[in-house]
Amino acid sequence: MPVGDYLLAALVFVLLVIVALLVQIRRAVQRDEVETDQLRTALHATLSEMDFAESVSRIEDRATELRDVHHDLEQLLRVPRERGAFGEEQLEIILEDHLPPDMFGVRERVVGNKTPDAHIETQEGLVCIDSKFSLDAYERAIEAQDPSERAAHERTFRNQVDEQLAKIAEDYVRPDRGTTDFAFAFVPSESVYYHLVTEEYDMLQEYTRRGVQVVSPLTLGHKLELIKAGVQARKLSEEAAEILEHLDRLDRRFDAFEDEWSTLERHVANAHTKAEDVDQEIARMRESFDRIEEPTAEE
Repeated sequence: MPVGDYLLAALVFVLLVIVALLVQIRRAVQRDEVETDQLRTALHATLSEMDFAESVSRIEDRATELRDVHHDLEQLLRVPRERGAFGEEQLEIILEDHLPPDMFGVRERVVGNKTPDAHIETQEGLVCIDSKFSLDAYERAIEAQDPSERAAHERTFRNQVDEQLAKIAEDYVRPDRGTTDFAFAFVPSESVYYHLVTEEYDMLQEYTRRGVQVVSPLTLGHKLELIKAGVQARKLSEEAAEILEHLDRLDRRFDAFEDEWSTLERHVANAHTKAEDVDQEIARMRESFDRIEEPTAEE
């Protein structure tokens, strides 16, 4: 039942309660238990304090607005072109809620001359998403009263879904053209998705093996989070690998510096030894000079 109908039902229930109360009051008046003028005055004052008329008017206005919105949405989903636009907009909103802007694109030509409704950029390739879905046959099936008529519409709906999934597999599961080995078929209706999962499970499994995963707004959100987590994990792994590479280069530079320092240290040690030898030689030469007696003049 639409939300507007719920509000109208609530309003009717309140009115029934008030009518029942008035009936009881009337009976009490008829039994002379309450004076009519006093009752009328008290009832009027109570309803005025409750702003009953204004509250009822607001509820009626809100119910009318909700009913109009529900009607507009139903009309939107019944027109194929507008329904497709609604699915694309819903898909774009989900992508914006779960992924950073640099991770996805919308309606861009990325696979040859093919333009998916959206795509996600990953290290493994592009994940393409197609949001087209068939609803007319599905609606006729759930509205049909005759079992045979319902079965015929369900077969038509199944064939339409089969054709669409086959097209997605052919166009967007193309690792040779830069895509990943899977693509998403986005069904922007949880009820349609539930029907496919429960009634056409074997077909969905077959296309899953061919790389086409059928998703709803809820399941797509979960898969996007997994993809984002995988991308972030890969970035962290790449950053860790880059840090290890920097450390390895620093280690090699330190080894080279250590070799140069050892060579310099040996040179310094040799120079020190040579300086000591020179000092000793100078000391011996000085000692030899000191032993030479100065010549004495003959008298």
